[in-house]
Amino acid sequence: MNSATRLEQQIAFIVEIDRLKTVLRQNYLADGSRRENTAEHSWHVSLMAMILSEHAAAPVDSARVLELLLVHDLVEIDAGDTFAYDSIGEQTKAAREQAAAERIFGLLPAAQAERLRAAWDEYEASETPEARFALSLDRLMPMIHNSLTEGRAWQANGVTADKVRHRAESIAQGAPALGALALELINSAVDAGFLASSPSAQ
Repeated sequence: MNSATRLEQQIAFIVEIDRLKTVLRQNYLADGSRRENTAEHSWHVSLMAMILSEHAAAPVDSARVLELLLVHDLVEIDAGDTFAYDSIGEQTKAAREQAAAERIFGLLPAAQAERLRAAWDEYEASETPEARFALSLDRLMPMIHNSLTEGRAWQANGVTADKVRHRAESIAQGAPALGALALELINSAVDAGFLASSPSAQ
């Protein structure tokens, strides 16, 4: 393969991932002005990793955490953003995202495609300290956004505290202090009436 062809593949991938900016998430910006897109989320949670790495449950390779966070949502270009509490969408999420990973990472030259796909697989498996910490950040960020917007996405989607607490369990696994923060945010939201404590409380 000549260098021009390799460069063309790399540019094609770079142009393709621009589409991540068009994928809307359920969560709103901290000021509540609009819903965020997935590219904004990826940027924000990556900076979060740089600031909060000292809170990881085990020592982590910060550069690897950044790589996992920057790569893990690229599949949403094809698969869309499956809302965390969408039980129907969750049934097909894995298959949709696997197919997306094959196509999107496959745009790159083979070695780079393999590296990014390996990062995506590592995040999905959530077995390394880096992946567990990355997952913690990814799950904490929407809770912060909801706490700042009076539970706007939670309320719009009928989410209850028991579901949010269940999701917060993985945060504590990757970063105990952040897991404790998540529970504080949840309890404060319930106390303030921004998050229903149970389905019957809605």
